[in-house]
Amino acid sequence: MSVSGLKAELKFLESIFDPNHERFRIIDWKPDELSCQFNVTGDKLLIIHCNITESYPSTPPIWFVDSDDPSLAQVLERLEDVRRGSTLLLQQLKKLICDLCRLYNLPQHPDVEMLDQPLPAGPVAQDRKHGTEEVTSEEEEEEEMGEDIEDLDHYEMKEEEPVDGKKSEDDGIEKENLAILEKIRKNQRQDHLNGAVSGSVQASDRLMKELREIYRSQSYKTGIYSVELVNDMMFGSSFIHIYLSVCDSCCLFASVQDNFPFDPPFVRVVSPVLSGGYVLGGGALCMELLTKQGWSSAYSIESVIMQINATLVKGKARVQFGANKNQYNLARAQQSYKSLVQIHEKNGWYTPPKEDG
Repeated sequence: MSVSGLKAELKFLESIFDPNHERFRIIDWKPDELSCQFNVTGDKLLIIHCNITESYPSTPPIWFVDSDDPSLAQVLERLEDVRRGSTLLLQQLKKLICDLCRLYNLPQHPDVEMLDQPLPAGPVAQDRKHGTEEVTSEEEEEEEMGEDIEDLDHYEMKEEEPVDGKKSEDDGIEKENLAILEKIRKNQRQDHLNGAVSGSVQASDRLMKELREIYRSQSYKTGIYSVELVNDMMFGSSFIHIYLSVCDSCCLFASVQDNFPFDPPFVRVVSPVLSGGYVLGGGALCMELLTKQGWSSAYSIESVIMQINATLVKGKARVQFGANKNQYNLARAQQSYKSLVQIHEKNGWYTPPKEDG
């Protein structure tokens, strides 16, 4: 689909679910991403994100939310079953809203039926007239190609200005963290120009979105955890160090591969050496969430961090003072993780009794 066709879908959505809609709102959109808000109650709002790939609609959008609620993750996973041609995004949103209403026992909103209607004839065709003379098909094609180049440049440096009262994507982020995001963008831009792009565009976009959400998070701002980008890189052996408040200060290392978010990040404890807390040899973590079996592309990095934090606390992690610090390393952690996956694929995952939480 052309960029103008996708824009027509997004503008149509915004016309229905504007910022004042009582149930579902389009917060912000660009040709490669969409941010929405679902109003569960007056006090509970869900912020849901969607990454739209360049090959849309042949490749469906990827949905994710900052929550570790398995029911909510299942709702987003079921969106992958919707594959209805050129208006795939509209049909996915219809299913999303309907499923969320069922999940939270809310009445279905009548506006969702509008998503089955054909897209209205937008102003594009009307505005391409100069007096009584219409623009030729060749001129239309050139104009659309220009839009495609402008809108799909994932490495553009210029920050977008808020339009029509919309919030900027960088609102709520402190200056030093904005500088980090800008540095990453510059590195990506330079890699792109040098023909040495690291990681897929899809994974890059998702990770940039994840970092923005982390920098906005109250848990991050209040010190429950902190993150430090390693060498301003986002792939392979370099991603982020995570510092948790458990055990005074626990440092973890997370790395991702090109197929993120379809595969989980690899996370291991770096220091200190711990006993308990479901930490294995080399620092690997015994968590189904961090395996392909338990992972969902709907999970966010922050929800993973918070789940790891809770798992360490639940497992009564304690610092092993005097332990050999060299026993935690990447090779041993990878081997422990591989063994963990093989064991649980064969025997399943152990579920603790309810009294254990």
